[in-house]
Amino acid sequence: MKPDVKDYKRFEKQIILKKIGFSGQKKINNAKVLIIGMGGLGCPLLTYLASSGVCNIGIVDHDKVELSNLNRQILFNSSDIGKFKVVQAKYKISKINKKIKIKTFKIKISKKNIENTIKNFDIICDGTDNFNTRYLINDYCKKNKKILISAAISKFDGHLFKYNFKKKGPCLRCFMPEQPFEENNCETDGIFSPVAGIIGALQANEVLKTVLNLKDDLNNNILVFNSLSMSLRKIRINKNKKCLNKCA
Repeated sequence: MKPDVKDYKRFEKQIILKKIGFSGQKKINNAKVLIIGMGGLGCPLLTYLASSGVCNIGIVDHDKVELSNLNRQILFNSSDIGKFKVVQAKYKISKINKKIKIKTFKIKISKKNIENTIKNFDIICDGTDNFNTRYLINDYCKKNKKILISAAISKFDGHLFKYNFKKKGPCLRCFMPEQPFEENNCETDGIFSPVAGIIGALQANEVLKTVLNLKDDLNNNILVFNSLSMSLRKIRINKNKKCLNKCA
């Protein structure tokens, strides 16, 4: 995207930051980010990335908006019920900045479509709600050396992971070698709606830090947030020698 006077005015509060400047804003504008899952995490994540100036975004979701989504999926309202999430999300984001190019994928990620969906994006954001899809995304990103920023929420808690597969390090299978028998997600356990907004915003924060190549990123760590105790802690993920993904 070629910046103009209006772009400067729009992003001036970011540009004046010493760690961003004009060069950093250009990096943000040119970043290619894919968001898988337009739910409680994907909505704030997409909103902040678009508002910050990311102009090449892909969004993936096969679901339609339901009434029960509206307490945490902040891009949608009652008039969106029954309509596809990716279609409505693209429409809402176009009102933020018309220069943003959003590619929609009205699909559920599978082994058959993951290659064509992910291949043209550099940073992959996983906001899905089941382990099968999470392992599939992890394995693809590992094999193809993508950067994966993953988040999960349940009840009053949230987790944020970052795996930079361009470098040596662990993966999701190192942290969780075997798939749990039970899914822990909003549908089964419920969710305190502010947790979705907080973790989605932190996910956007980590994407932008990655684009800007800022130090002290979350790489190879898990950030754990508890909304009741208002606590944040980082846990290091170590490489597991028995990892099925054969981490480098």
